[in-house]
Amino acid sequence: MAFLQQPPQLEHPYRGDRLLLALLDRALPAARRELLDVDLDALGDYAVMAWQRARAGTPRKPVLTAWDAWGRRVDRIELTAAWQEGPRLTTRHAILAAGHEAHEHARLEEFARVYLYHVASEFYTCPLAMTDGAATALKASGNTELIGRALPRFLSRDPGAFWLSGQWMTETPGGSDVGNTETVARRGADGQWRLYGRKWFSSAVVGEAALALARPEGAGPGAQALALFYVETMDGDARRPELTIDRLKDKLGTHELPTAEIHLDGLPAWPVGELAHGVRQVAPMLNTTRAWNAVCAVASMARAIALARDYAARRSAFGRPLLEQPLHAHTLAGMQAEFEGAFALAFEVAHLLGRVEHGAAQPHEAALLRLLTPLAKLWTGKLAVAICSEALECFGGAGYIEDTGLPQLLRDAQVYPIWEGTTNVLSLDSLRALTGDGLGALRAAADGWLAGGDAAAAQAVRAALDAAARRLDADGVRRPALEAGARGLAVTLARCAAAALLARQAAWSKDRGDQRPGAALRRFLAHGLERFAAGEAADTQLLAG
Repeated sequence: MAFLQQPPQLEHPYRGDRLLLALLDRALPAARRELLDVDLDALGDYAVMAWQRARAGTPRKPVLTAWDAWGRRVDRIELTAAWQEGPRLTTRHAILAAGHEAHEHARLEEFARVYLYHVASEFYTCPLAMTDGAATALKASGNTELIGRALPRFLSRDPGAFWLSGQWMTETPGGSDVGNTETVARRGADGQWRLYGRKWFSSAVVGEAALALARPEGAGPGAQALALFYVETMDGDARRPELTIDRLKDKLGTHELPTAEIHLDGLPAWPVGELAHGVRQVAPMLNTTRAWNAVCAVASMARAIALARDYAARRSAFGRPLLEQPLHAHTLAGMQAEFEGAFALAFEVAHLLGRVEHGAAQPHEAALLRLLTPLAKLWTGKLAVAICSEALECFGGAGYIEDTGLPQLLRDAQVYPIWEGTTNVLSLDSLRALTGDGLGALRAAADGWLAGGDAAAAQAVRAALDAAARRLDADGVRRPALEAGARGLAVTLARCAAAALLARQAAWSKDRGDQRPGAALRRFLAHGLERFAAGEAADTQLLAG
């Protein structure tokens, strides 16, 4: 009988994930850890089922039906099975509600759930992130009417009452440059605000609500004149006629996620806060969704490495399994070390977010969160693409065949550096975080993470942070040079934070007999921490122009 290669099998994503298990054992009180375990185990079961189901079926995309058989506008979107299961999974396992409980570990517990659910959800986590961000922004606004109206829906544990929220910011004149927003808000004689305009990327169009930026009629130009509005999209079971879906985007990846172009023609809206400074009101939402982006990027890395490692044990070449081939093992080890650094940083941001929100943070940690959020998002986003690409290569030609399910990992990963701000946008945002005491906050945090740990790690991290400080001092009066090097500076700082966090975990694990985190720390340090950009401005203009 001809040889048939065994495909990779997915180990249980919760029971088999030593990083997640160790993090929760270290960071959570025993009582909370025990309560969380049931939900995480069930989400791991769902992930295994979803992987098996996807391999046995034909991939599907959402389908938009704009008109019914009698000519009525319906804009009905048919969703995949995973999306239809989303409300039940979300509410049963408190994926969103957990993040808004009144204790400092709430966000860590929420993002542990997100990490396990994300890949299996077929990016249903995208509108979940938008909904979480909307809930966070509404709470920050202090608008009691909208809080009472929307939050019981967004954070519901009843699938029949649960609502999703979108985030409608992007328009054809600009993405990150929202100052060019053309959507107009007009107030009628009845006092009701209504929105008119076009939104170009709407990734949660199937939701029942959204937050949208618009320019109140008569307001001046620029971003400062924009206001943030809350809208509802449904009238009973029917989509409101003032909201029409032009088409669904045909994207490189995230195929199961319906991303739409929409028109607003008098959609009723309610101001979230004052009728200006809407971008500032969006900030709490972006901080939350960027944390989601980082954790989801890490989840994709975890899936890619898990499958590559399992395949390396099943596939033989030149008389022995790939896992016993020195170069292949070296490649897997390098991927694992980078992933462990990314995991440590993403989940530190998650835990820090909860501590800051609930008043349990140390004095420097608000500035630390402000810096680490863009750093974690930009670095994990770029790293996810690299890791998923390397993982596909580990499968040889099979990694390039669609019905193995493997190419989807890479296509989907490409969205992480784009969503919620590109790498360059977030690099510049990290510069703004450094104008306060961001670097001092990172130094203070790193000293705490490194205390009592690996001496070589402490030396390497402090040396790289010193080099970063020198860069800031040298380029501070030359803004173009500082901006040109912002990406290298941001990645350097992200890697410094990750290395210090790896050192903390390695010291904790060593006391419990686990040497693997120490090995990950050493390999991560061997890859280097500094990623400063070099080059003359004149050369940049010649080459870029």
